[in-house]
Amino acid sequence: MTTNLTHSDTEQLPVRQLPLAGLTVLDLGQIYQGPYCGFLLAMAGADVIKIEPPHGEPVRARRESLLPLAMLNSNKRGITLNFKTEKGRSVFRDLVAKADVVLENFMPGVMERLGLGAEALLEINPRLIYASASGYGTSGPNRDHLAMDLTIQAMSGAMYVTGYPDRAPVKAGPAISDFLGGIHLYGAIVTALFERERTGRGRIAEIAMQDAMYPTLASNLTLYYEDPERNPRTGNKHGALAMSPYNTYAAKDGYIAIICVTEGHWPALCRAMGRPDLGGQERYASHAARCAVMEEVDELVTAWACNLTRAEIMAAGQVHHFPCAPVRTLNEVVHDCHMHERGMLNYVTHPKLGEVVLPNSPLRFHQSPPLALKANPDLGEHNEAVLSELLGLSAEAIDSLRQQGAF
Repeated sequence: MTTNLTHSDTEQLPVRQLPLAGLTVLDLGQIYQGPYCGFLLAMAGADVIKIEPPHGEPVRARRESLLPLAMLNSNKRGITLNFKTEKGRSVFRDLVAKADVVLENFMPGVMERLGLGAEALLEINPRLIYASASGYGTSGPNRDHLAMDLTIQAMSGAMYVTGYPDRAPVKAGPAISDFLGGIHLYGAIVTALFERERTGRGRIAEIAMQDAMYPTLASNLTLYYEDPERNPRTGNKHGALAMSPYNTYAAKDGYIAIICVTEGHWPALCRAMGRPDLGGQERYASHAARCAVMEEVDELVTAWACNLTRAEIMAAGQVHHFPCAPVRTLNEVVHDCHMHERGMLNYVTHPKLGEVVLPNSPLRFHQSPPLALKANPDLGEHNEAVLSELLGLSAEAIDSLRQQGAF
């Protein structure tokens, strides 16, 4: 039986722990991909311990380091360990014995060369989930290629299909490769944890950023299989040129995206445009028919949209039931009242950034209120707390490890 619960209904139900409460995650993630996975785990209730080298992870050296660090590392604890020293590696092994998950997004082979590879750590803790993310995976001829979001966008074909047909390929604005990788790594970890509940055994799980990108090309590959030599860049039109209208159109105060997915959307749009006669004309009767005269359809929509504001078009979409949305500025998105009301975006006072908007997790678990955001840890902020709590070390023992270069 399916039960549809409203927000007010769920408020009456007893509060439950978040799904991953009680799990300990050692997060060796760096830059975007690994840290985002760790952030999702933390906001699902896990105790995520971000482990960095003494000089910090690479993103700390960037000009814009503070905001990405804050966005991707909220609600984590932070320690430093020097894996170049045996003492640092030894402390990590001790932590692994107490942990449920280790996640990392180093190049393949890095952890093995340190003597901290997956198989070695699973010998210490057979229940461990060892999760790795890399550009091309741990096998295959390209496994040792350097990979970043830009290079994966290029290698995956995503860049080749992005842009306009008469111009050079361009990258997507957001770091889609990194974040798709982080999301898939989260999925791999939770899947492996589910298996561990049934078998008691840990396992190695991995994802490759290039693998995660390929399914996003579904529409674009349609054009490829129709004509492998065809230029696949379609601007803001549908990736397979299989729907019309499907584009962005100039309004009086910016741009608006309008799309007709079902055959009922086109007559609805025609009514909004004051041209209900177009909805029944054979020339525009189906997607195939409209795609045959795509430029003509776009001109009809443009002639209507350019005389209205984005808000007026949105209102028409609500009344007549066709999909549309304003192309919003970052300022509009950051202050989106809908996302703030849902708790996805939060106005916070960050100790270093001041007043800023930070995201919560997109994952929602009913009966478990989203965690309040806690600032990302300073470099090594929780060294003493984590080592004393998880390993039972005294202040003197921790100081001795520090003097021996462990962190």
